[in-house]
Amino acid sequence: MNITFRIEPPTAHYAVEEMTRDAFWNFWEDDRTICDEHLLVHKLRTCASFIPELNYIAEVEGNIAGHIIFTKSKIKDSAGNSHETLTFGPLTVLPKFQGKGIGKALMQHAFDKAKFLGFRAVIIYGIPDYYPRIGFRRAIEFNITTPDGSVFDALLVYPLYDGALDGISGKYYIDPVYAELTQKEALEFDKKFPPKKPHIPVSIDVLLKRLDLKAVKAIKEKGFLTLDVIKSQSEREIALLLGMDENAVETVRSVMREHGYQWGS
Repeated sequence: MNITFRIEPPTAHYAVEEMTRDAFWNFWEDDRTICDEHLLVHKLRTCASFIPELNYIAEVEGNIAGHIIFTKSKIKDSAGNSHETLTFGPLTVLPKFQGKGIGKALMQHAFDKAKFLGFRAVIIYGIPDYYPRIGFRRAIEFNITTPDGSVFDALLVYPLYDGALDGISGKYYIDPVYAELTQKEALEFDKKFPPKKPHIPVSIDVLLKRLDLKAVKAIKEKGFLTLDVIKSQSEREIALLLGMDENAVETVRSVMREHGYQWGS
């Protein structure tokens, strides 16, 4: 398969947003009624931290098959100094092309360009058992935390060259636009696109009925309502929950697979 990359032209905006909508339509968080990633792409293009030189589309046989969009982010150390980094997202691959290496190729192409432009590292909130396969490392290895000091496996770091983060640690900040989206705004924005059947997430109950009481308690204490949200947790984090054992983790893996989710290492 021949994949080509080019900067996203304005004429592709609607197509990229519709592709993003299709790719993330079934990606669920418990407090949402509709995906908002296509709205996020729309807003990121006009925010102050947007980097147009890294706004790439991937094409297969002349058709858009993927998209990646970057913004500037920063690490703020204990002395109050800021160190510029990058974040990307959404990273989108057209559903029919998923699993064919387009996302990985798109990232690597953009990372090479980002290194050439002088950026030191990419930091994201991502699927914790996927991104380490392509070189990301957990933020705790670099003593990098969220703004409130939290650390979890979904906070991931990709140094763009050896020693890129030597002597740099602290709290990680992204553009406020990522946290400013509302479901009301997403629903209104979604009217630009063809009607789509609402996504109905898979209840966590399909997992709970397969676990023993200790494991059920462990999952319930996390507050998960759907299987979709488990994707934000690494296998390591689930395994460390009090009450989870090897059999329980294998059950989680099996149930996720039965319902079409790729999860775990």
